Amino acid sequence: MFDLNWFSKWNRENPTDIYGPAILIGAGGGAILVAALIVTWGNPAATSSLQTGPRGTGMSIVKYEAERNTPDPTIEDYYTEEPITPEAGEPLAKDIYENVQVLGDLTESNFNRLMGAITLWVSPEQGCTYCHSDEENFAADDVYTKIVARRMIQMTQNINENWDGHVAENGVNCYTCHRGQNVPDNIWFRIDPQLESVEGWSALQNYATSQNVSTSLPHDALDKLLNKDGEIKVHDLEARVDNEGTASIQDTERTYSLMNYFANSLNVNCLFCHNSNAFYDPGQVTPQWATALLGIDMVQEMNTEYLVPLKDTYPPNRLGPKHGDAPKAACKTCHQGYSKPMGGMNMISDWPELAKEGPPDYE
Repeated sequence: MFDLNWFSKWNRENPTDIYGPAILIGAGGGAILVAALIVTWGNPAATSSLQTGPRGTGMSIVKYEAERNTPDPTIEDYYTEEPITPEAGEPLAKDIYENVQVLGDLTESNFNRLMGAITLWVSPEQGCTYCHSDEENFAADDVYTKIVARRMIQMTQNINENWDGHVAENGVNCYTCHRGQNVPDNIWFRIDPQLESVEGWSALQNYATSQNVSTSLPHDALDKLLNKDGEIKVHDLEARVDNEGTASIQDTERTYSLMNYFANSLNVNCLFCHNSNAFYDPGQVTPQWATALLGIDMVQEMNTEYLVPLKDTYPPNRLGPKHGDAPKAACKTCHQGYSKPMGGMNMISDWPELAKEGPPDYE
């Protein structure tokens, strides 16, 4: 008699693994689908490199394409307006308004145009009253913000006129730091020492702060090297040398802390300025090294000549919480995570009034 269950019996006696091939086919199909999506939409993990030194030396900065192609989000909120060409004999702001201590050489139309822009750059919510308590008496110096703003205009003009080796033709204006806020995000105050339970060098290390970028490096580097005229250098390359006249281990660690802050402020690595084979050799650095060196000198001047002297002008709530010091600037205040602030946008092409002290050039 013919057994109708012969096929079931045969399957039991000859088992076949159907799951392995199914998984293999599924994985292969998934890989084909992912490849098709990458070809269609692009590889989200694609990278590009910027050569910073001689080829073959490994001096390059690698970034994800998605990160490199993402613009600074604050750019879209930037307000600008072309200047108004003055007419011959047009009266100047200093002849029309009282107590115009800076920008007096501007025509009335350009003076008001710049005042309107500064309002949008620094105090878009408060408007004019952020610096002028009485809109019927703009000449009064009864609000500290007006005194500070006047000095900041002078600082901006000085940067654009005398530090073009660092800011180049792009220059800076109020928005470069403020980005629509009364107080820029990345100002800094003295915070040392954080470990008050110990004394000496140990009080300055092994405590994560924004100024040492959450490392164990000392957190007083900004104060010692960008506020005071400290020397940025590292210890001798030879062992057992006389420390007299050379950098100490502490000097070296402060330098490393500052360099780490630099790199994070610009979102670059050490190779942006240095050849990692010879950090100590100025003959093997990149062009960006000289630009950064000028930037260090520029920030030191900004802090010592313009920002720190304003301490007595600020109310207590605008001073540092630990030492009561004035707010200060550093690389991140302008760069905010980009190698060029505002993506390299020219910040003074429409604002020649901020390009230098005295009468602006509108040509």
